[in-house]
Amino acid sequence: MKRLPTSLVLLLVAAIYLAAALLVSNAYHQLIFTLVLVWACFGLSWNMLSGYTGLVSFGHAAFFGLGAYAAVLGQIHLGLSPWVMLPLAAIIGAVAGVLVGLPTFRLRGHYFALAMLAYPLALLYVFEWLGLQEVTFPMQREHPGLYMQFSDRRYYTVVGLVLLLVFVAITLRVERTRFGMALIAIKQNEAAAEAAGIDTLRWKLRAIALSGAIAGATGAFYAVVLLVVTPVSVFGMLVSAQALTVSMFGGVGSVWGPIIGAAILVPLGELLHAELGSTYPGIQGVILGLAIIGVILMAPEGVFWKLRDTLQRRKLALGAPAAAPAHPADGVGPAAVGGQADADVADVAARLVRLHRPTAAAGDIILDVQSVSRSFGGLKAVQDVSFSVRRGMILGIIGPNGAGKTTLFNLLNGFLRPDTGKVMVNGVDMAGRKPHVLCAAGVGRTFQVMRPFMRLTVAQNVKVGAYVRAKDEAQAQELAAQAMARVGLSDCAGKVAALLTTRELRLMELARAVAGQPELLLLDETLAGLGHGEVEDIVDAIRKLSAEGITVVIIEHTMQTMVRLVDEFLVLDHGQVLTRGDPQSITQDPRVVQAYLGKKWSAQHAA
Repeated sequence: MKRLPTSLVLLLVAAIYLAAALLVSNAYHQLIFTLVLVWACFGLSWNMLSGYTGLVSFGHAAFFGLGAYAAVLGQIHLGLSPWVMLPLAAIIGAVAGVLVGLPTFRLRGHYFALAMLAYPLALLYVFEWLGLQEVTFPMQREHPGLYMQFSDRRYYTVVGLVLLLVFVAITLRVERTRFGMALIAIKQNEAAAEAAGIDTLRWKLRAIALSGAIAGATGAFYAVVLLVVTPVSVFGMLVSAQALTVSMFGGVGSVWGPIIGAAILVPLGELLHAELGSTYPGIQGVILGLAIIGVILMAPEGVFWKLRDTLQRRKLALGAPAAAPAHPADGVGPAAVGGQADADVADVAARLVRLHRPTAAAGDIILDVQSVSRSFGGLKAVQDVSFSVRRGMILGIIGPNGAGKTTLFNLLNGFLRPDTGKVMVNGVDMAGRKPHVLCAAGVGRTFQVMRPFMRLTVAQNVKVGAYVRAKDEAQAQELAAQAMARVGLSDCAGKVAALLTTRELRLMELARAVAGQPELLLLDETLAGLGHGEVEDIVDAIRKLSAEGITVVIIEHTMQTMVRLVDEFLVLDHGQVLTRGDPQSITQDPRVVQAYLGKKWSAQHAA
């Protein structure tokens, strides 16, 4: 059965909701119908930032309250109608969002959440100090509709529903474009998003500006509905908690989440307050607290995602084939090399393949690392490392654990700034530049610990990497399709990343890096966790990319594979370059045997 489009379902739900609201004559029940829409709108505002980027905000009441006070003060002092103040409040909220985001996005995790909490608390005291403890809208007896002062409160429900549909349309638009894909990538793995070419700060500032705009307009409408504004009612802790709770309860990162949360929690809280508020003051806060506890215990990502995941698992259980048994892990590190009966045969075959692979011709230098160093306190992780990479070659970086290999990659890729030295990419010093800048300059990256965007499909994951080169969505899809085909992953395009095997995840990360059309690929242990047959798939993909002209620098411990894959080795030990050379000379170098390969390798490969 064909599924109805989300927009059509939303319109049907809106029509049913409006019909139910118009049938209600009780003034208090009419107010509840309107408040559901208000808190759904505010939840969408919170969701635009926190739901899609994962940066939890305890301070959205700041934007909400500024919009509310702008509406009432605009009418009192300037005679401006709320119809005019709604868009102006949105602009005020957007500007406030950028001003808040610029300093606060430097923080992460709970530090960001606590910093956001400071803004509404500060504004609450500021507005109290200004003597604006209780501000009411002037009554307009002539043409009250022009000032949104309706005698029939059902009109407020109509206005609120229109606002909600507008904000839903904006949210759906964001979800389906580069904007939303960037935010989801940031939420699921900000480092991977940066490496894929996403300017995370710029997209987060856009998100908080749009979030602030929705909150500001919602706050202005809320003030009009209540006809009175106090600092506690718009800047108070419970206001931010309401937005957070309806979104978390319904489902973060989804347009449906805030709507579901508001539709369940707001009527429940209001009705209990009406019935029990005199006996149990603060019952609404109790309801919000219980809702958060219930969500954390039973559906950490919210009702929407819990239902969706349950339905998907049932479909998978009914139609999916049984999983294939895992392959034994490939040898990793010196202890594993030569530990199996067929190790000698495998090594001979490896050398034969290596001898028939043409060595990269001496060409221009694409990467020139000059005296790069990086220390962490007293630990010198990378010390005065210098090397160059010719265009079109495959360079393998090896060394014992703790030798500084991944730290070196992070210096090359912009995740760390070197203390000294230069990283020249195509003749331009890129040392200390952000990862998305290096990605735009033609440097792709995969990670030792896989960093997929788990809730996105393979095609969406790879498309994120294509945005750095694509001019529009169509081109991004085309580049993503090409990248998946280049690594042999086209048959998995529609599969959700959370359901992939390790082999498929490795190929997907490779495809995501390739989708940005890099000239240089940095591969950090991209064979880790793979079985023998799976390793060959990845190696074949790397060889194919190299044959197409992509320069590859790879960190890997699986020496049996590396000796037939790379043109040259760079050996690190204790953060310094130990030696560099072709595979044959490196595997016979006593210093390399002592520092990395070990006596077992030396004994097995003496011949």
